[in-house]
Amino acid sequence: MEAQQFVWKGAIPLQIHLHESEVTTLPPPLPFLVLAPRIGYLPLLVPQIRPHFSSALPPGVDTVWFEYRGLPLKWYIPTGVLYDLFCAEPERPWNLTVHFRGYPGNILIPCEGEDSVKWSFINSLKEAAYIINGNCKNVMNMSQPDQLELWRSVSKGDLEAYRQVSSKLKLGIIEDEYSVNTNSNLPKPRASITETELTGQTKTVRIPVRLYVWNVTEDFEDLEDAPPIDSWDKISYINCPVEMFKEDGKYCTLSEAIKTLLPELSCTADLKVEEGSKCASEGKSSDPLEGEGVGADDQGRKAIESMDSQASSNLAEIKFVRIQGIEPRLEIPFSWVANNLMFPEYFLHICICLRAAKENSQ
Repeated sequence: MEAQQFVWKGAIPLQIHLHESEVTTLPPPLPFLVLAPRIGYLPLLVPQIRPHFSSALPPGVDTVWFEYRGLPLKWYIPTGVLYDLFCAEPERPWNLTVHFRGYPGNILIPCEGEDSVKWSFINSLKEAAYIINGNCKNVMNMSQPDQLELWRSVSKGDLEAYRQVSSKLKLGIIEDEYSVNTNSNLPKPRASITETELTGQTKTVRIPVRLYVWNVTEDFEDLEDAPPIDSWDKISYINCPVEMFKEDGKYCTLSEAIKTLLPELSCTADLKVEEGSKCASEGKSSDPLEGEGVGADDQGRKAIESMDSQASSNLAEIKFVRIQGIEPRLEIPFSWVANNLMFPEYFLHICICLRAAKENSQ
């Protein structure tokens, strides 16, 4: 699991500025520099950030939130996902603005600090468990010490501790096609089979996926020329389980998984998908954390309707697919992606920039 180790060590350099409306001293405080873990969440950085800006703040009660280019950032989305989505061209350091006043409750759901982030994480874990095992009993029945240790391991980036406590959840084993092919000629000891039976784990075929689709209408060749995201309305959110196997029993590729999540896509060269190939998915579920009250089904329809209205030919071009800061080859086995690039709450977060083709004028 070397790839998982790299994922857990991944970090984004941030340069955080205090918003000018909240500066009460001259000269204004310098920006705060920090390495933010990719698997972490922006509110978890507040204990480091607050002391740096505290002497410059106006009177009042802190309600901390972050923005990028004027757009408030949703705190329950992992930092790495936000970066992959908003920075079409990598920006290092990533310049964010922090606010300690004026929480935008019309855009962001309330956040009461680390506790809110923790329970958001646990709720996502429950949802993933239900997708994988058909129930979330093991998460619901976690002891208080195990629950605290699980959250501590995630918030501190302690992979070994996370592996120990998360193994108790018995959330299934993702069979990796690469590993299967590599080890196909090796004898399988009976002990390994017994151990799997004893742990009560089964091989899962359903992968919890959260897909963020950035719909653009502008034509651009280079990512540095991509238009900025100035509204969350430009992001379609799809929360959907994807099965690893196609109807013929073969493994899905990443390309085929994306085709399943976005069936309105035509079979373009970018996707390398043959006509008629697909892998099954079912049971689209709603996002339990969205403050606007829009379910995943509505969001999925919104993505489809948006692209249908923009291109009568129903053609779309994928500008990029990013997972954990990586733009993987689309023919890679989806099982490998899920096994190695999944976030600690057992969801695979995929960011896609999608440009609808212009309508042909005759």
